[in-house]
Amino acid sequence: MEGVMTIGTGANVFRGAQYVSAGKTGTAQVYSLKGAKYNAHTVKERLRDHSWFIAFAPSDKPTIALAVIVENGGFGAQAAAPIARKVLDYYITGKMPEDPPSKTASAVPAIVEEVTGD
Repeated sequence: MEGVMTIGTGANVFRGAQYVSAGKTGTAQVYSLKGAKYNAHTVKERLRDHSWFIAFAPSDKPTIALAVIVENGGFGAQAAAPIARKVLDYYITGKMPEDPPSKTASAVPAIVEEVTGD
């Protein structure tokens, strides 16, 4: 699972992290394609694939584990992994990520506080 973060589907999202983590991206199909090729741009949003990502850190002695699911978010590394990165960065380093927060990312400190009780 560490390989996912360094050379796999999560590598771009976790590049430059100040800690070693492990994770797995995933995509859950919402409806049957019945042999057709999937194209998110031609599918109604409510029928698009769900994006998920699981992770733990630091990988050698975990202090946090999480699962992120983004309904109709598409590929796991596209929607769920960036949210997981923000949560892990905040939890491990105690600092908010430097990039501008999205609507979802602004909830990260509240989520971490709720989970840890801090």
